[in-house]
Amino acid sequence: MQKITPHLWFDNQAEEAATFYTSIFKNSKIGETSRYGEEGKEVHGQKPGTVMTISFEIEGQKFLALNGGPVFKFTEAISFMVSCDTQEEIDYYWGKLSAVPESEQCGWLKDKFGLSWQITPKVLGDLLSDKDKAKAGRVMNAMLKMKKIDIEGLKKAYDGK
Repeated sequence: MQKITPHLWFDNQAEEAATFYTSIFKNSKIGETSRYGEEGKEVHGQKPGTVMTISFEIEGQKFLALNGGPVFKFTEAISFMVSCDTQEEIDYYWGKLSAVPESEQCGWLKDKFGLSWQITPKVLGDLLSDKDKAKAGRVMNAMLKMKKIDIEGLKKAYDGK
């Protein structure tokens, strides 16, 4: 069993979100669902029979989504990072997840539920941690100007082109 499970609070879109996320990632599945009884109306303003929690798994990572009402919203303080091997992979996840264009910056985006994601190429860490500080600095400067990360653009910056 996984020791720590991210718990995501939604107003009333937990089931929709779990279905959405598992439709995007190939290695994913929906788990167990619990529903509110009469007490849900009093505690969270939810109708009896409405999904209370739904578990789902993406790439081996388990999550739990709760329909807790409109009390809390997601912020950029928490994000999920998707490590990508290719530009095609970056483009795929960006196209599926990005729903708030004004929030896009340096590989970060927000989905239609307001959850922040970082869609990053694996090579970025190597380029930024290069011992040649000038190369690493050029990569950082290039990345800071990007919304969706462009691997070729990073490599050109690294090479000083």
